[in-house]
Amino acid sequence: MSAFQHLNGMIARLEAGQPVFSMFAPTNIEVAVELQASPYDGVVFEGEHRGWDINGLRDSLQYLLNRRQVAEHGSLAPAVTPLARIPANGAELNQFLAKQALDIGCYGVVWPHISTVEEAYNAVAACRYPRLKDKPLYEPAGIRGDGPVVAARYWGVSQQEYYERADVWPLAPRGDILAILQIEDMQGIDNLRDILRNVPGIGVILVGEGDLSQELGYPRQTEHPAVLEAIEAVARICNEHGVIVGHPHASAANAPRLMEQGFRFMMCAAPRTFGPITALKEACT
Repeated sequence: MSAFQHLNGMIARLEAGQPVFSMFAPTNIEVAVELQASPYDGVVFEGEHRGWDINGLRDSLQYLLNRRQVAEHGSLAPAVTPLARIPANGAELNQFLAKQALDIGCYGVVWPHISTVEEAYNAVAACRYPRLKDKPLYEPAGIRGDGPVVAARYWGVSQQEYYERADVWPLAPRGDILAILQIEDMQGIDNLRDILRNVPGIGVILVGEGDLSQELGYPRQTEHPAVLEAIEAVARICNEHGVIVGHPHASAANAPRLMEQGFRFMMCAAPRTFGPITALKEACT
């Protein structure tokens, strides 16, 4: 029997102790076609600021698939792992958006503006199917509705195997879903230790430096000392609790600092040449 292999390539890299490289992208077929052969490990299709287009998201996932890659690498999953960022802030508790993203085959969900334990719990629970609380690993108790047909087809597995894999990593060691929570304000930073102590199943904590810099009074001044101090605090707390921390605007210029601070989930926007992501990956090696 072959060793277990994650379909979520980003989880496989993180589990091996390697950094992962991703980006935010519009739900657009042409962009998906460009990305499917790119140096990225994953993509987060952007539904927060560009509008929630579930049909566009579905089509983008399909156009990430490359038959030659499947044949050569023997993996049913796209080489660039697709996730989605939903439009609702954490306090809005919009579980249905996560359900829709997962039901069409996304390998994870990015939740904006998570500031409290309750919001974090809701985010992770929305990525899990319900089980009785006496079952192992089922806290946070799942609240995701049951509609796996399209997702199982996209993952290339049976419905029962999808159920076995469709749980949050690293809480479920064989889970292929990443629950990524964005910390974007000082309330979230103040509550981060409590969040990480009380909510298992968080795959990545992703800094939201744009909104954080707004609250601090230095909008988009991402190199301002006050902003850098707050970002470093997020990284330090995550490192203390053994939770992976991500940065939304990594580059070859700031990569040495980010690696030293413990960031392992790197997001880098790139033009069609993919030059910046190539330079970033080289800077991180």
